[in-house]
Amino acid sequence: MEEIDRAIVAALTADGRLSYTDLAEKVGLSVSAVHQRVRRLEQRGVINGYTARVSFEALDLPLTAFVAIRPFDPSQPDDAPVRLAHLPEIDSCYSVAGEDFYLLLVRVAGPLDLERVLQEIRTSANVTTRTTVVLSTPYEHRPPKVALDPAGPHRVRGASAESAGSQPG
Repeated sequence: MEEIDRAIVAALTADGRLSYTDLAEKVGLSVSAVHQRVRRLEQRGVINGYTARVSFEALDLPLTAFVAIRPFDPSQPDDAPVRLAHLPEIDSCYSVAGEDFYLLLVRVAGPLDLERVLQEIRTSANVTTRTTVVLSTPYEHRPPKVALDPAGPHRVRGASAESAGSQPG
């Protein structure tokens, strides 16, 4: 990926709501050139969407847990993600290496809801579970480190590596 594309990605990961005008100013290109490059980055799958970060506490989902699952019978089809897709409390499903097969990120209102969801997970996917409840989240959704040449002509202005990693969210 070209240096200027890395600068665009770095700027958008720090603030996905940047206008094309502001983005063009940050990376030193014209607005139309930035628009074309962003569109190409989207088409190539480098940028695959824009989202709002929400407060799960404000949505009355303050309890976060990681649920590791493994099938009772590993010889059965590996279809747990499909069997669990109907559960809206599962925020993310990760296929993992190690003893467990998948790691689920679950968000619920409280312990009783977690207990109910765990039972639904076990029943729906025919798996055993091991649960870790999150006590606090010092940070999450940190932007990826995008390597930029500090001497390059198109360095993202106004954002250092330290400040990009310390964005709230």
